[in-house]
Amino acid sequence: MVLQRLCIYCGSRRGHNETHQEHAIALGRLLAEHDITLVYGGGHVGMMGILADAVLAAEGRVIGVIPETLRDKEVAHAGLTELHVVNDMHERKAMMASLADGFVAMPGGLGTLEELFEMLTWRQIGLHDKPIGLLNSDGYYDQLLAFLEKVVAENYFSDHESSRLLVANTPDDLIARLETP
Repeated sequence: MVLQRLCIYCGSRRGHNETHQEHAIALGRLLAEHDITLVYGGGHVGMMGILADAVLAAEGRVIGVIPETLRDKEVAHAGLTELHVVNDMHERKAMMASLADGFVAMPGGLGTLEELFEMLTWRQIGLHDKPIGLLNSDGYYDQLLAFLEKVVAENYFSDHESSRLLVANTPDDLIARLETP
């Protein structure tokens, strides 16, 4: 499978860790270099804005999907290749999933985690078979990965499904893992 569009979940806040921000910029550049279109939540703020701006600065393509209620709150990005304004979060997530060939979670908050787990669940029940990556920038997801090991050990999630989560510590490694069949 050729990865043409990658849906990336990340924070609407910048966070405090500059490594996360540097990784967002590096990942944005890599997407443009690899001719992979970014599909994301459509905001111009936080990690979302940093990532989208990096893709655009490298002359890449960006598709944003934002619900009407968040358009003003998240300050919808005005410079995207495409911006879809939808009715609600359910429609947003469904559209983002349908537009993407794969998914990645970068550092973020509860919304990022919810979207990651939804895609893992959808794959587990057979709604898609797209790759899912996790950018463990500066060890951000170490405790989550330890928890997932416990979930597998307690037999609530299969080792097979768990092993399909592509974990990388750098943007370069992440893209390489996602593009490897």
